[in-house]
Amino acid sequence: MHVTAIIAAAGAGRRLGAAKPKQLLDIGGGSMLAHSVAAFLSHPRVSDVVVVLPPGQGTLALNLSAGGDPSRVAAVRVVTGGERRQDSVANGFGAVADDSDVVLIHDAARPFVSADLIDRTIDAAAAHGAAIAALQSRDTVKRVDASGAITETIPRETIYLAQTPQGFRRDVLARAIAAGRSGVEATDEAALAERAGYTVHVVDGDAGNVKITTEDDLAAARARNASRPARTGRAGTGYDLHRLVDGRPLVIGGVTIASDRGALGHSDADVACHAATDAILGAIGLGDIGRHFPDTDPRWKDADSLALLARAATMAAEAGYEVGNLDVTVILESPKIKDHVDRMRARVAGALGIEVSRVSIKGKTNEGVDAVGRGEAIAAHAVALLRSRG
Repeated sequence: MHVTAIIAAAGAGRRLGAAKPKQLLDIGGGSMLAHSVAAFLSHPRVSDVVVVLPPGQGTLALNLSAGGDPSRVAAVRVVTGGERRQDSVANGFGAVADDSDVVLIHDAARPFVSADLIDRTIDAAAAHGAAIAALQSRDTVKRVDASGAITETIPRETIYLAQTPQGFRRDVLARAIAAGRSGVEATDEAALAERAGYTVHVVDGDAGNVKITTEDDLAAARARNASRPARTGRAGTGYDLHRLVDGRPLVIGGVTIASDRGALGHSDADVACHAATDAILGAIGLGDIGRHFPDTDPRWKDADSLALLARAATMAAEAGYEVGNLDVTVILESPKIKDHVDRMRARVAGALGIEVSRVSIKGKTNEGVDAVGRGEAIAAHAVALLRSRG
């Protein structure tokens, strides 16, 4: 499922009284916008992000939100907002890919959105067509007239306080936005979807998913980040080498490449997958590929190394980690692998259950030096960065 997130960040934030839009203010570890964008960019089910910004803020805000990391910038598109929120979201929707299945809309002023809340919203949007995160009111709710007199006590079990993200199947959001363009005004896209005739479902929000509106909110957000421990990951390195012999297929990154010779091994001898597997196992302190898939065990005879890699990713998940990114360097004199790299990345990413953008595979030669340089062997190095699933 292709999921696109639209980050609504085009407001002026005048109630905060700052010299610049509030979403660009630092709250510790980056701006509100940076935290909000990072929450979606780092989510394994979000494919890409569209950021809607005030006029003239595109380059600056993109740097803030992506931290200057080119691999993350590539997944972000920036558009300019409109006069109203619904105009800004409509502009953002114009940059959403045609093949997106679910579109999430999130306020940049809610920088503490959790991965679980994003998951719940995606699932509900896919199932129902339209869904929002919301919190049931904990307080007794009164309706009051212009004079300040109570006219009604509203049952609080029927009152929910809307949050973001709000999620929609692409076709539903398209019709909701069309309703907005026809003259319907609303404070959020859920209301537009209602006006377009759709039933919007609620998923449990998160009390920590606060919206920063006032100076007190800003101070509380900064204090909250100041009390957080530094985020850390775990890194692992991997290495593999196999002799090249006649009569064997040459499999690299799950892709069979035309060659007179292939790598000799107990399994399919895929050096890219083996090095990657070693890197993941090393990052979680579980040894190497030989410990878990020994070449003395007939179960692994001619085994698909992508399956072994997927098993390593499962072991990492069981230990509470997921692969943040993987970088593999294949060292081979010939044939060249550059025309096959995209397929390799896709196969490896599929085995790991992550986006292709998180996988890098590149080829090098050994300039005629040693067995690899003489074309007698193939080798691979890998580095994997794992991050906590919590």
